[in-house]
Amino acid sequence: MLTVAALLLAFCAAPAIAQTTALTKKQQKMIRKSVKRKVKELKASDWELYGSAYGIDAVLTRHYEALLSGDEEKEEIVGTAARCTNKTIGTQRATIDACNTYAQKAGGHVKGRVANDMFGDSQNPDAEFDRFYAAYENKVSAEIQGELKHSYTVIRQTGKQGGQPVYEVQAYFIVDPVAASRARIRAFEAAKAESQAAQKYAEQISEFVGEGVE
Repeated sequence: MLTVAALLLAFCAAPAIAQTTALTKKQQKMIRKSVKRKVKELKASDWELYGSAYGIDAVLTRHYEALLSGDEEKEEIVGTAARCTNKTIGTQRATIDACNTYAQKAGGHVKGRVANDMFGDSQNPDAEFDRFYAAYENKVSAEIQGELKHSYTVIRQTGKQGGQPVYEVQAYFIVDPVAASRARIRAFEAAKAESQAAQKYAEQISEFVGEGVE
């Protein structure tokens, strides 16, 4: 389980995402359109930028530039926290949700590949696979947290509770596919120790773990 102290350290210490000048004109045009569309979407739903000294256009431009920079496109991961009376705690919860969301996607990918490629239409012959899937998702959630780069956070008031405003928080993160793959491999190595079935089919499963997560 991620501690509040660890979350705050990672959230505050995450390096700012550097802008890049290596983008093509086509990519730059696409970024401008994406920023315009996202600003309109956020404003229509009453979302406001939270915890940034920069304006929303600048933050979103940097976000989309970071997604497209480098040899491989990065992945955007979004975490959400609803019914928060404290903005800081809401941000922490959104971070945990982002980790769990990615872990569930990673676990679902491996589970689907095992079912389809190893056993076809038949049911997994070993009930220990369920134990492995649960352990794998838990480990991925812990490992991916260290690879997430915070990009921006938005917040909106959704009501009141006991006279206090209640907020919904969305935190946006970027993860490099290579770093994410390393995190999943570390998670698999830790999780397979808890399942004889995973150890038995380790070579095949490790190939699925190394694949990208859609």
